[in-house]
Amino acid sequence: MEFDEVARRGLVLLGCGKMGGAMLDGWLAGGLPASAVTVLDPKPSAGLEARVSAGLNLNGELPADPAVAILAVKPQMMGAALPQLAALGGGGTLFVSIAAGTTLATLGDALGAGTPIVRAMPNTPAAVGRGITALIGNASVDAAGLDLAENLLSAVGRTVRIDTESEIDAITALSGSGPAYVFLLIEAMAAAGVAQGLAPELAQSLARATVIGAGALAESAAETPAAQLRTDVTSPGGTTAAALQVLMADEGLVDLMSRAIAAAAARSRELAV
Repeated sequence: MEFDEVARRGLVLLGCGKMGGAMLDGWLAGGLPASAVTVLDPKPSAGLEARVSAGLNLNGELPADPAVAILAVKPQMMGAALPQLAALGGGGTLFVSIAAGTTLATLGDALGAGTPIVRAMPNTPAAVGRGITALIGNASVDAAGLDLAENLLSAVGRTVRIDTESEIDAITALSGSGPAYVFLLIEAMAAAGVAQGLAPELAQSLARATVIGAGALAESAAETPAAQLRTDVTSPGGTTAAALQVLMADEGLVDLMSRAIAAAAARSRELAV
């Protein structure tokens, strides 16, 4: 990763929970010196405190003109936390927010006119470096700013750029909340296995491994539509076909998923500030 400008000017990380910590780990592993990072966190973990010996600035004085400030606090804490960084607004520092529901307009009002701001929506697999993050910048972000944000966010997985902020609600519903849907699928598959006579531990192990393996197959065939992958593993008249006939019936899995994601997107719109 190219961190030259960030290493020279510094990076501020506001909030270092699971997501912030995962990003920090990725940056340091990618070559960013710990001495270039200032973390502001009221309840730092022991692991974070241990990084101070390597040069990390924890809850200390802010750099005068950092290249970027990452807003990684929970949405409900944003109002109280933002004033700590308000002095950096105005154009010199790129702000990147990963707080769900906090719009570019709200951030712009808090940080001042001319502040370049990128809003990003990662998901929880970012904690193990396998996330997917969608991002969009406000009118004050130039191409170099978007490249910098994408470079930093790629430390925890893949990134995609979107064209309009309104897409964030659907993205929140699909990939932001999506890991929970997969966990529920594992839970449901395991429960069904138990109902067919398997021991709970065996059913859980089989369900987990099946989802993980199918995900790896999908990743290895990234250019192949999911519908084709499904067809490839379905023998006509076989056991998989019998199950899919149930799952794909009216009011089956396809309809349920559509309704679930619509509900999540609607809730995301309601929570936006």
